[in-house]
Amino acid sequence: MDERIKEFFSWSDLFDYMVTRQLSHIRGNWELTWDHAAQEYEAEEDSYAELINRLVIELSELDPPLKYHDNEDRLAEYCKANLNWNIHKIGARWVGSDYASILEQGGFRDVNAGDLCLAACGRVKAALDRNQLHFDDMEEFHRKMLADVVAIILYHRSDQCITKLS
Repeated sequence: MDERIKEFFSWSDLFDYMVTRQLSHIRGNWELTWDHAAQEYEAEEDSYAELINRLVIELSELDPPLKYHDNEDRLAEYCKANLNWNIHKIGARWVGSDYASILEQGGFRDVNAGDLCLAACGRVKAALDRNQLHFDDMEEFHRKMLADVVAIILYHRSDQCITKLS
């Protein structure tokens, strides 16, 4: 387990604003509370906190891919081949549709969000390699992309996670 990845997502000023707020139409409690004693987001009713805590552990246990864009490219290729999207790649960028939409729709075929999780892990590793040790410290464009990838994973897993509060 890579503790740096867990620390990367810890107590953030921007994470809930950029990630879970996008999903407030699914779960209204989008604002996250950091539990300093447990070192995780506090599980609350109608919140993504429990799912996020599990996702962070999952990401910390993955071996980051050398080229996380390859994982994202598979999702885009799926959209192009199976959904007949008029998208194509110019250099390293997909054009013809919003990139987050491409990943979201391609993610429906991504069993258990495998490619999305590897892409997220790779994006975190790239940030760590650039000495951006926390989500809030990431370069703005890359932070936005990581936020979108994490939100897509949460969206795809929304129906699979029922927060159980004791």
